[in-house]
Amino acid sequence: MKKELAKTYDPKNIESRLYSNWEAKKYFHAEVDETKKPFTIVIPPPNITGKLHMGHALDNTMQDILIRFKRMQGYNALWQPGTDHASIATEVKIIDALKAEGIDKRDLGREKFLERAWEWKKEYGGTIIQQLKKMGSSCDWDRERFTMDEGCNEAVTEVFCKMHEKGYIYKGSRIVNWCPVCKTSISDAEVEYEEQAGHLWHIKYPVINEDGSVSDTEFIEFATTRPETMLGDTAVAVNPDDDRYKNFKGKKVLLPIVNRELPIVEDSYVDMEFGTGVVKITPGHDPNDFEVGKRHNLEEINILNDDATINANGGKFEGMDRYAAREAIVKELDEMGLLVEIEDYSHNVGTHDRCHTTVEPMIKAQWFVKMDELIKPAVKAVKEGEIKLIPPRMEKTYFNWTDNIRDWCISRQLWWGHRIPAYYCDKCGEVVVSKTTPTVCPKCGETHFTQDPDTLDTWFSSALWPFETLGWPHDTKELKYFFPTDVLVTGYDIIFFWVIRMIFSSYENMGTYPFHTVLFHGLVRDSQGRKMSKSLGNGIDPLDIIENYGADALRLTLITGNAPGNDMRFYNERVENSRNFANKVWNASRFIMMNMAEDAKSAIHQDMPEGLEPVDKWILSKLNNTVKEVTENMEHYELGIAVQKVYDFIWDEFCDWYIEMVKPRLYNSDDAVSHEAALWTLQTVLLNALKLLHPYMPFITEEIFCTMQDEEESIMISDWPVYKDEWNFAADEKSIETIKEAVRGIRNVRTQMNVAPSRKAKVFVVSDKDDVLDIFRTGKLFFESLAYASESVCQKDKEGIAEDAVSVVLADATVYIPFSDLVDLSAEIERLTKEQKRLEGELKRSQNMLSNEKFLSKAPAEKIAEEKEKQQKYQQTYDQVTERLVQLTK
Repeated sequence: MKKELAKTYDPKNIESRLYSNWEAKKYFHAEVDETKKPFTIVIPPPNITGKLHMGHALDNTMQDILIRFKRMQGYNALWQPGTDHASIATEVKIIDALKAEGIDKRDLGREKFLERAWEWKKEYGGTIIQQLKKMGSSCDWDRERFTMDEGCNEAVTEVFCKMHEKGYIYKGSRIVNWCPVCKTSISDAEVEYEEQAGHLWHIKYPVINEDGSVSDTEFIEFATTRPETMLGDTAVAVNPDDDRYKNFKGKKVLLPIVNRELPIVEDSYVDMEFGTGVVKITPGHDPNDFEVGKRHNLEEINILNDDATINANGGKFEGMDRYAAREAIVKELDEMGLLVEIEDYSHNVGTHDRCHTTVEPMIKAQWFVKMDELIKPAVKAVKEGEIKLIPPRMEKTYFNWTDNIRDWCISRQLWWGHRIPAYYCDKCGEVVVSKTTPTVCPKCGETHFTQDPDTLDTWFSSALWPFETLGWPHDTKELKYFFPTDVLVTGYDIIFFWVIRMIFSSYENMGTYPFHTVLFHGLVRDSQGRKMSKSLGNGIDPLDIIENYGADALRLTLITGNAPGNDMRFYNERVENSRNFANKVWNASRFIMMNMAEDAKSAIHQDMPEGLEPVDKWILSKLNNTVKEVTENMEHYELGIAVQKVYDFIWDEFCDWYIEMVKPRLYNSDDAVSHEAALWTLQTVLLNALKLLHPYMPFITEEIFCTMQDEEESIMISDWPVYKDEWNFAADEKSIETIKEAVRGIRNVRTQMNVAPSRKAKVFVVSDKDDVLDIFRTGKLFFESLAYASESVCQKDKEGIAEDAVSVVLADATVYIPFSDLVDLSAEIERLTKEQKRLEGELKRSQNMLSNEKFLSKAPAEKIAEEKEKQQKYQQTYDQVTERLVQLTK
């Protein structure tokens, strides 16, 4: 029985069915196979709290395109999937759920809380995975990993202990980003900077005289955005090259309210051009001040509790909220005459991306990774081209971070996450870092230990993702075969938070790069170019787009026009265009299948038949060039350029031209050889074009491919098309392009003259070159059809062609169409005669008005000018109509 496609393309009826079939047949699964070359991509693990958004949709579409492309090229393609435990994001979700039940996290206790967390992960952790499947993502789901599964936990512990033993991990007091609401340190990646209107408070500290008295005439003035931090000041600083303050060298100032003496230190960190050139130094609450403090051996004073209230170091302000303390301090300074002025000032303020609380830089005893040596291989790898960043401009961002590297705070004051494998002796406090709980203290012999309560930064575990997912620290066959991986696809916004950390972690633990290429994509913005956000209410749910248009249409939209590293705008009109393209492909395929005999064999493995006509060779040659160019583009990760070429080939060359060209041959059963050649070419070109399109639009291509032929069970495991020398028909390409140029010219003329397609006209092709005339003679059947010609005549001169014939000029020929064939002469003369009479009436009316002295004396000047302009236009039109009538009545 002949198989057919449904009359209309309905993605809802095919997508879930096809995906289930792919999964059931294990098409996504990759096993170690030494006879094949591996190609590996690791997924940027989405958070288990996550829901599919446009960024995920773009990121995973790009990965799926690459993995499907390589799979079809014959690689043993592994797309390693998994999810991230997302310490803070998940903990916040669970805490909120507990609050709704009236339960406090602390009352519940750590063990019970973790039980709830694992229950939460089990219930909600797979949501985004199911949504990725709806996108068509062909990950090896049999290998799905989780950053807190047993294997990943072992890897994290191994790395921590190894790096601590080598001196790369240490515990110390340094400035961290502190969230007063979540009560944890957070990474730079979790700090969002937003422009906020604030103030600059200009304050002066009195200088201390040589006799120890406080001067009432000599002051050091500076400006600050955080007056409350003065409680922790331990110095004021000036630039050593600033002559304004050379007399203050070696002196001290008095810290008001607190009455602490502060040294005036010289440090090149101070910008002489900013403000007064004086900076108050608070090492406990500013990362730059912390570094200044280290250079000058300054005391580090923390004035804040974990909830951002003032602690005992704040004296009488103890217990006050940071902003209430600010207000009280400013008021007291004003009363003391030490507040110079308050200036309105807008500046970037760091907030926690989860709870949007203003982050406090705060000195804390935390665990850190020493970065100065670890980062060196990561710098060298990119500089020497061992790792390639696409687009190359991302190197600037990369090196900007590596050149200004700071030690990495990896401890978090959370319960959900990898617990730090550090144990404190209950008797002497000795710290023991160990993979398991120590049995005896090496310092005092005590046998009781308490594990560090903190967990590790999520980025610490995800930095190991490319090799821990393949079985490291064990020497697995998968690790030997699939690692290093090939390409990382990710957004440019996490280049230093994740990408660089994976690179230096891989060099440290594996001795090589984790991937040879990083392909960065931009953000998906709304139609106005704005970042999608909840606050703007402009987010677009990819699942809604899939529901309305299908996953293929969404995928095509996200990649069309996409360039590495560039942001893109998303609007529904583009999705509609993608859906229209899907409909075009579907309808063209239905047309071809309807013309196939019931017992017809697929052309997929048949040799090129006899009887191919120039037009068949033209489309094969076009396909051949498209295959070559698209493959090259995809090898260079130019996915947007590649899909545009596939799109243009299918829509323009194949559907709009070739199918129309061969229709007369399909309907003519007298020439069986020509009919079979046309049908073979239609099938061959379509099947290969579907393969080129498959990585971008997997569902529709699979449905058509499997319906049209039975020799191969799935397009996704079929061979990628390759360039064939025997399909290079340059001469035939040139011939058909000549006919296309003529047809376009004829259609343009007919459109300009408003000639209906149903009106046929005789067409003369005139050229002094026999080879050009032969082109039109050979293509006569489809040329006449496409040119709406009643007949076509090829000749070397204009003999027999009417004087009024309309012409279309080509490079080596001119096409003429008799005017009378295009226009009904008597009807046109009648129409122009009526128009001439109407214009005569308008001219007479206008002439009468402009010769009327009464009108000229009373009408406004602009009204007269308007009437004169009308008269001029009437006259011009009248002259043109009259001239045309003379020509037609000759």
